Amino acid sequence: MRSVHWDHVGVIVSLLYRVVQKVLSVPLVLLRSKAAKDAELLVLRHENAVLRRQLTGPVRYEPADRFWFAVLATLIPRRYWREVFPVTPGTLLAWHRRFLAAKWDHNARRRTSRPPTRAAIRALVMRLARENPRWGHRRIQGELARLGHRIAASTVWEILNAAGVDPAPRRSGPTWREFLTAQAEGVIAADFFHIDTALGRRLYALAFLEHGTRRLHITEVTARPTREWVVQQARNLAADLGVRMESLRFLLRDRDGKYGEAFDAVFQAEELDVIKSAPQAPRMNAHCERIIGSIRREALDHVLIMNEAHARQVLAAYRLHHNEHRPHQARNQLPPDAHEQPATVHDLDTRRLLRTRILGGLINEYRYTA
Repeated sequence: MRSVHWDHVGVIVSLLYRVVQKVLSVPLVLLRSKAAKDAELLVLRHENAVLRRQLTGPVRYEPADRFWFAVLATLIPRRYWREVFPVTPGTLLAWHRRFLAAKWDHNARRRTSRPPTRAAIRALVMRLARENPRWGHRRIQGELARLGHRIAASTVWEILNAAGVDPAPRRSGPTWREFLTAQAEGVIAADFFHIDTALGRRLYALAFLEHGTRRLHITEVTARPTREWVVQQARNLAADLGVRMESLRFLLRDRDGKYGEAFDAVFQAEELDVIKSAPQAPRMNAHCERIIGSIRREALDHVLIMNEAHARQVLAAYRLHHNEHRPHQARNQLPPDAHEQPATVHDLDTRRLLRTRILGGLINEYRYTA
């Protein structure tokens, strides 16, 4: 009974404390200016927005929040700052001091370094480095100066270093494609390919391709490509090329055991270096692999080869078509044996188009009459 009595007393005291607190706060509210009360409401509303924006983790005030509190602080009497603002008065004043210091700090606005390099110059530096893998940053800077772009060698160094390219002159060597492109005029490639007859007999031929002119050479056809046979085909090719052998510097072949040392000796006698592709890497001899694929797609896959004589006839016809008529993208749509572009035809109505059928119409060649 006594405990219930004290519970009622506690409730009455609590209510009385709240009523007294509200009554005492009425004069303070009435005495405040309307601007101060509005500013206090704005502060509380903004603090509510900050808390909602960051429901998890510590509360972080952005520069816009600090600016807003600093502006409202001028409208609220200082004695009410502790009750209104979510931070201490010292923090609020420190924000304001940093804002004013940054406003009047002219050293931060002063440019003490060189202006940034234009994006076009950066792109040009990267292009020169990509297309000339042996050029260092000073060689690139010299080329830029010749083009009219006066920038320091240190700037070129910084551009290359930021892009992950070694600015030193001795970067990684050229790729296999870059090497073949640079040495195309002096490279001849060799590769074997097989032909299956209508009766299932497998025949073999050896193809040689000059990289610079895309001129194709196809040897004899045999069912037993021994090393002696391969050496004889190399000798026949050397005799057919004649003085053109002087312009060749490299023979590219795979590691097929049918070649042998005697095969290499034929070309080494003509001062050619024999380069062997890596094992199981047909892309290192991609030009020869592609021309063999063209022979299959354009001729062999559409003809039933009866015997060796028939295979020689088909391959000879395709070789003439390839060298004398077939256009090549690497030679600006010229065939290997052509040396100049044909004249542009304007009077189409008066010219007659003739068709020449190769291999019974399997391949067509077109020419205008004179």
